[in-house]
Amino acid sequence: MRLTCPYCGVRDAEEFAIRGAAAGVRPDPNGSRALADFHDYVHLRENPAGPVVEFWYHAAGCRSWLRVQRDTRTHGILRVDMAAP
Repeated sequence: MRLTCPYCGVRDAEEFAIRGAAAGVRPDPNGSRALADFHDYVHLRENPAGPVVEFWYHAAGCRSWLRVQRDTRTHGILRVDMAAP
């Protein structure tokens, strides 16, 4: 699999580290259900078939965080953007 990094161009997926889904809001650590909410946030994730948006880190390149839209059925890369403007 190959990704197109906005800075480095087309690169092998081995240069990147996938960090998980780019969806969901991190729970408030001071909330009344902080531990239970954090458990759910970390462990109870959807696993849809089809396009998903994930955070990837270009560890062996420019060290940028990327938002990658990937199809879980084919592992095809649909879009790559910088995670933060």
